[in-house]
Amino acid sequence: MSPSSETAHGQRLVIVESPAKAKTIKGYLGPGYIVEASVGHIRDLPSTAAEVPDKYTGEVRRLGVDVDHDFAPIYVVNADKKSQVSKLKSLLAESDELFLATDEDREGEAIAWHLQQVLKPKVPVHRMVFHEITKAAIQEAVANPRELNQRLVDAQETRRILDRLYGFEVSPVLWKKVMPKLSAGRVQSVATRLVVERERERMAFRSASYWDLVGTFGTGRTPADAANPETFGARLASVDGKRIASGRDFGSDGRLKAGSTNTLHLDEQAARQLAAALEQTAFSVRSVESKPYRRSPYAPFRTTTLQQEASRKLGFGAKRTMQVAQKLYENGFITYMRTDSTTLSETAVTAARAQVTQLYGADYLPDAPRTYASKVKNAQEAHEAVRPSGDRFRTPAETGLSGDDFKLYELIWMRTVASQMKDAVGQSVTVRVGGASADGRDVEFSASGKIITFHGFLKAYVEGADDPNAELDDRERRLPQVAQGDPLAAERITPEGHATKPPARYTEASLVKELEDREIGRPSTYASIIDTIIQRRYVFKKGTALVPSFLSFAVVNLLEKHFGRLVDYDFTARMEDDLDRIAAGEAQSVPWLKRFYFGEGEGAAGAAAEAGNGDGDHLGGLKELVTDLGAIDAREISSFRISDDITLRVGRYGPYVERASTVEGEPGQRADIPDELPPDELTVELAEELLAKPSGDFELGPDPVSGNMLVAKDGRYGPYVTEILPEGTPKTGKNAVKPRTASLFKTMSLDTVTLEDALRLLSLPRVVGTDAEGAEITAQNGRYGPYLKRGTDSRSLTSEDQLFTITLDEALAIYAQPKQRGRAAAAPPLKELGTDPVSERPVVVKDGRFGPYVTDGETNATLRKDDDVETITPERGYELLAEKRARGPVKKAAKKAPAKKAAAKKTTTAKATATKTAAKKTAAKKTTTTKTAAAKKTAAKKTAAAKATTTDEG
Repeated sequence: MSPSSETAHGQRLVIVESPAKAKTIKGYLGPGYIVEASVGHIRDLPSTAAEVPDKYTGEVRRLGVDVDHDFAPIYVVNADKKSQVSKLKSLLAESDELFLATDEDREGEAIAWHLQQVLKPKVPVHRMVFHEITKAAIQEAVANPRELNQRLVDAQETRRILDRLYGFEVSPVLWKKVMPKLSAGRVQSVATRLVVERERERMAFRSASYWDLVGTFGTGRTPADAANPETFGARLASVDGKRIASGRDFGSDGRLKAGSTNTLHLDEQAARQLAAALEQTAFSVRSVESKPYRRSPYAPFRTTTLQQEASRKLGFGAKRTMQVAQKLYENGFITYMRTDSTTLSETAVTAARAQVTQLYGADYLPDAPRTYASKVKNAQEAHEAVRPSGDRFRTPAETGLSGDDFKLYELIWMRTVASQMKDAVGQSVTVRVGGASADGRDVEFSASGKIITFHGFLKAYVEGADDPNAELDDRERRLPQVAQGDPLAAERITPEGHATKPPARYTEASLVKELEDREIGRPSTYASIIDTIIQRRYVFKKGTALVPSFLSFAVVNLLEKHFGRLVDYDFTARMEDDLDRIAAGEAQSVPWLKRFYFGEGEGAAGAAAEAGNGDGDHLGGLKELVTDLGAIDAREISSFRISDDITLRVGRYGPYVERASTVEGEPGQRADIPDELPPDELTVELAEELLAKPSGDFELGPDPVSGNMLVAKDGRYGPYVTEILPEGTPKTGKNAVKPRTASLFKTMSLDTVTLEDALRLLSLPRVVGTDAEGAEITAQNGRYGPYLKRGTDSRSLTSEDQLFTITLDEALAIYAQPKQRGRAAAAPPLKELGTDPVSERPVVVKDGRFGPYVTDGETNATLRKDDDVETITPERGYELLAEKRARGPVKKAAKKAPAKKAAAKKTTTAKATATKTAAKKTAAKKTTTTKTAAAKKTAAKKTAAAKATTTDEG
């Protein structure tokens, strides 16, 4: 449908997702167009029961989905979007046409549908789609809109309902059996299982030692040059026809694999004896094998390959890559960044070929354009590869970009241009060198070389590798020009020892690749999935490696034993196939959801088959699974045997090791495990060491007033003193008594704290006195240090000792001074990280009021829960600063509050109070899913504030 000519001179409302996108598009449309942002999703399933309309009760209220009436979703307008919806409705009332210009994927189509449902337009509605934000693309999209694709909407809605059922049904099981506030998700749980399984492999791994020989051979020719070296290195390949064992010949148990009968395993002694026996050996060239070498260009980027290369080359995490790419797209520098396609439009091919000729010459341009077929099974719709936008590519120098934006654009630009260049060609050579040892054994060494005679696309771009020891495609290895029978002198033969290594932990890049290879989930969601499992403390980063926590072992253990199919890799991939068939109109949503949730049931299989939902081999029964929890032993699920008498347990307050007492009825030994200890490093020896350490719990003496014993303890948040209450003291209910507790001062330690110290600490807060108006002044020790308190007015003290020594006059003198709003003298940095690659300023870690943070003097970023001052790397510091810059300055909306209060005064006090209370409850629990980075961050914070942490996305 084309825009009506009758309304050509009227006002047209164009709605996009983000303000940045709106700003760019607005510049390409002439007068008569209003471009406004929805700021992500305006409507979604309720995040808590409190958001569900009162007419819904029971399971519908809990799930936000009416499972008994064809899984009808209960959508609510997000509380923080109500003002934006009102604005959109107001603009629509003044418009003659509506253009829904959200992204051209399933999620974008769903956002457009929700907008249409909420706004209820009475004017013509057009679906405006584009994959790049350039003037030509936007004007083309306006001139040629289409209808809303209901099949895409249905598929996205099914996916959303499925993820809600999975998250809201399985997560409570984790709360009951493992730990409160955990979450499960259709893809996040499988991704966590992958990381845990890799760690299990590392824990079961047994290293094998093997040796070989490395020889340096000389041709005796002079002079030598770079093209024809005089010497070359070769590695021992065989002895008496038996191939020398290398790392690939050993299994994870440290033994030679079955079928290695014609393999010789050298140990150190045998290798040294053989080296000695070859000292006088005359060597010669036994064979020279030369083959043509050809390497074709890499395909242009799709979402996952962009994330992988940005990780390898730029050190970006998947989330950081997508944030930068989103910014580049919204500002018109690249095409849409969520895509599974590697194809380029004719315009893009023409632009790339033109730049090949311009920058590298006609010799590097192939006769015909190159085409690339996408190999991704669950592909997004109607997208190109990620490439520079426009019909002429701007070189990185022409963009005016800087920092992360420049780096990522340059990576995309280089990859796109290289994809339209000629192959790299050359020669690969293998030389075999032989001789006989003094004891009569026939030995053969092998050397491989590669010469690139025409670099082709390698002039523009060389792909990185996940393995830091891997050889890149543009690396040459030149061997001397030798022929069969040529004599060689062994200048040096050296024994060399090796040990097999456990499988490498996943990095963000390799986990993205693994998920894509297994066809699990949607590639466009991988960045948010990885971010979720890190934020949920299932995984933490050690350098670039993803390390599973002990908590994730307990969660995966439960899911594997009691929800096996839900975390089965093939099952999850088949679910993705089914969802794609629903999108293609080959299957129906409701019968499929019924099978997944309720199981097969009587006659269900036939109905499902008729609906195109397969043969019933992999769906069914979530409701029954989460209902019957009697077989789940919470203690067993969270217990892992370390040795015969030591067990690792994952408790509600963290992991610990435990040794049962040999005396019946006596408590056993326990010791906390450091939070970020990689599971494969928890050996029996380390467990013994942890248990051998003194617990730090020791008696100081009785309180002379109450008679209760005072003890010093080492807790998870530092050392403290507390009292032991008498037996029978109520611990719950309205008569509950809590023991007095106080943290040790920074100047104190468990080794030196005395009963007198404990009594003084437990006496806090101390009443210093009262001022002239009768207000009480107290000295207290708080989270941010010692301070004075008078009513609501607090003043910091300079030392903890002042809590006991400050007098009333001194306190009054402090209050007589104006309250300090600025900072005190700057404390020295906790750690120096180096120079930030974006701002080119020194980055340090400092201790702030709300904890440690990194700063370059311009941007501050608080360290996350999983970051540690001692172990944080420069790359992690730069990443935190980059994320903070990408979010932009924090918008402060507090100034609007006085106006609201003024308006509220017009109503009765009771009504104002009720309204304010309801608003607070809603604000504390609301959540939103937004495709812009800034909105995602806001949503994450608001969701974290709610009691339920059932992340039901993926």
